[in-house]
Amino acid sequence: MRMRHTAVAAVLFFGLAGTPAHAVTAGDLAAHRAMYDLRLQSTHGGDVTAASGTMAYEVQDACDGWAVRQRLRMTVTNQDGQDVEMVSDYTTWESKDGLKLRFRMRQSTDQKVTSDVAGDASLNGPGLAGTAHYTSPEDATKELPKGTLFPMAHTAALLSAAEAGKRFIAIPLFDGTTANGAQDSFITVTKWSGPQEGKWPALSKLPGGRMHVAFFDRDTTTQEPDYEVGMHYWENGVADDLAMDFGDFVMAGKLTEFRLLPHGC
Repeated sequence: MRMRHTAVAAVLFFGLAGTPAHAVTAGDLAAHRAMYDLRLQSTHGGDVTAASGTMAYEVQDACDGWAVRQRLRMTVTNQDGQDVEMVSDYTTWESKDGLKLRFRMRQSTDQKVTSDVAGDASLNGPGLAGTAHYTSPEDATKELPKGTLFPMAHTAALLSAAEAGKRFIAIPLFDGTTANGAQDSFITVTKWSGPQEGKWPALSKLPGGRMHVAFFDRDTTTQEPDYEVGMHYWENGVADDLAMDFGDFVMAGKLTEFRLLPHGC
């Protein structure tokens, strides 16, 4: 979830002009714990006939950085009636200045590890280029383009743009979920409004809105995104009403458990 900003000199903003009440930074995001219930929303003509699962997402304030863990578990049923269990465990530590990142993404299918990506990355300064160093699946280095943002900084940047009345945002993102280096992300803000009453009192007093994020591989010429997700975001970075597009099928995610976690050292 990537239910996921600081200096955005290289961000391309298009659309409505406006001035936000304040620019959202990574430091404004909420430390929190959330649980999502996942249900099959639609299929795209593939082999999937049923799917369900859960996703746990936790952001902890680690003083000079953010410690994030996302664990996704899904059971997918194919046309032969066979159930396949897929698990994804993703952890990061990101400095609050948005310049350093440690990451690990481990994925398995029916308890067999299919992907294990780990390493660290750094940027030369706000809005500047940087480098990602992988320790798994092999020792490798990837250059990060100018303007790259890490996940928490990326989330803050798109929220700040939404509050400014922007509708379309393009940002290079590096999150360490693949061994391919940075991705291009394109965000569409479909709605942004003031506080609204809802199930979660701590969130009802915050502005928020719907967004759609598409992620593209920078190393190919394809115009099809690798992954897409739609969600409702609140100003503090908490998300709900997910639509996670895995290609052959789309999972709907609903926030079922939520609580804020303490800030500070």
